[in-house]
Amino acid sequence: MEESQTQLKSETAAESLRFLKYTFFKVAREWRSLPAAERESARGELAALLTKSQAGLKLQLFSLVGIRGDADFMILADSATLEPFQELVSSVLATRLGRYLDIPYSYLALTRQSHYTRSHKHAGQEVDEGLIPDRAKYMFVYPFVKMRSWYGLPFAERQRIMGEHFKVGRKYPKIKINTGYSFGLDDQEFVLAFEGDDPGEFLALVEELRSTEASKYTELETPIFTCVRSDPVQLLRLLG
Repeated sequence: MEESQTQLKSETAAESLRFLKYTFFKVAREWRSLPAAERESARGELAALLTKSQAGLKLQLFSLVGIRGDADFMILADSATLEPFQELVSSVLATRLGRYLDIPYSYLALTRQSHYTRSHKHAGQEVDEGLIPDRAKYMFVYPFVKMRSWYGLPFAERQRIMGEHFKVGRKYPKIKINTGYSFGLDDQEFVLAFEGDDPGEFLALVEELRSTEASKYTELETPIFTCVRSDPVQLLRLLG
């Protein structure tokens, strides 16, 4: 195994871990048929909820209106425990606008520093890997699964392959990667969230990563969501 269970437990306990919840919402077509005044009142109700401070829960909001056809907005929440996510979604769905919301996609992950970036830092190489997205205008999110054959490789070999992967990433310093770990928590193994202010730069990064050796071990990396950071008022105004 890559590391002993004892070592992994001690490292996990030493880190400040947060659960990440990416919840995507789609508004039903019937919503747009409601009277304008009713929609405005419902938007105000949900905006107040999303603005309200909730103990132990941090929210970030992103719009996908006009970018994807199967999701209109996304709430990224992070918490030290799982229960606040349940309360949040329950509260959203209980609003008047919530009656018209579906959840087509939902991903759960846990923050943790990568074993590969940790080893690179110990070797004197700096790898900038954030844990929780927090700054850029755009965020690009997708679930990620590696082929099982990847985990059969010796750790040193995986480390070598990921070294090439990181080398490409350092060519695009304005793109920040945030890796969430989902082993046993959700269907995927990771949730990747890249941040940047230039979608074209992210496109160039992904295109170049396709030619790396690590790409051969990718089993799943879709759907991919291009999200625009927003505030509650703007987010809900875009719903129409």
